[in-house]
Amino acid sequence: MAGFGICMAQSGQHIPTGNTVPATLAQNPDSLSQYQPIPVSLKPLPAKRRKWGWWLLILIALYFLAPFRTNILLLGTDRTEGVNIGRSDTMILTSIVPLLPNVVMLSIPRDLWVTIPGVGEDRINTAHFYAEANQPGSGPQAALETIQTNFGVRVSRYISINFDGFVEMVNAVGGVDIELKQDEGGLSAGMHHLDAGETLAFVRERYSSDDFFRMAHGQMVLRAMALKMANPVNWGRWPGVIAGLSQAVQTNLPIYDWPRLGLALVRAALTNSINSRVLDRDYVTPFTTDQGANILLPNWDAIRPLIVDLFAP
Repeated sequence: MAGFGICMAQSGQHIPTGNTVPATLAQNPDSLSQYQPIPVSLKPLPAKRRKWGWWLLILIALYFLAPFRTNILLLGTDRTEGVNIGRSDTMILTSIVPLLPNVVMLSIPRDLWVTIPGVGEDRINTAHFYAEANQPGSGPQAALETIQTNFGVRVSRYISINFDGFVEMVNAVGGVDIELKQDEGGLSAGMHHLDAGETLAFVRERYSSDDFFRMAHGQMVLRAMALKMANPVNWGRWPGVIAGLSQAVQTNLPIYDWPRLGLALVRAALTNSINSRVLDRDYVTPFTTDQGANILLPNWDAIRPLIVDLFAP
């Protein structure tokens, strides 16, 4: 090696050491062309790996857009804080088909006279009360069974919220905007922005409107909330809404179904695809019992075709 170094020194060339750049390269960068390039070949990823990407996209699409109908019973209970026993004053049978998207909401009068499994004939809103009084936590399931028995709709999921939780939800979305075509619910015709307290008063107002109007008001508020949260300006409120729901809602709806059904509801609100219906005076007959109670007798000949039209598979 010593001989080699002497020979190179005699030829007049300088041997670079460390990170020193040869003078010839510094003065003439084109001299790099004298070095033989090292060929580099980029091989495409194996076909199997690319297929996994497509399968992932397909699975995501199936999750969000699968054409399976999901029926849910929305319950609004009048229980007081810390007490679960209460009547389900709000009952909305809801059906969601994410692919379309199609959302059907049918409000059921609380005074509808039906057969309650294990109890007998009574107002439909007492099913929750009797079950909770007998076994705490069983009220929503009893309400589900009552709906299935009388309406023949297969529904296994419920979302139950009391009025305290309702206030929390409205606060989380920053209030709702309601447009009325006529004076109703204690409000004049026109556009109104309602805070949580005003919204609760609107859906529960009993002096200037009857139960049929209150059912429509409840659907109006739900639609307004969905439309507001669909606006990208309000997407920053979603964490607060989700936190409020987790604290205020009792449900047996699996957590993995929330994103799928939530997106379908938002899409339906944006495309005006929410079909809101009420079992109003055309479907019931007012009646007074021997004890002086005012109830609503169902007109099943009119109700059953409506159920088939709204909830048929």
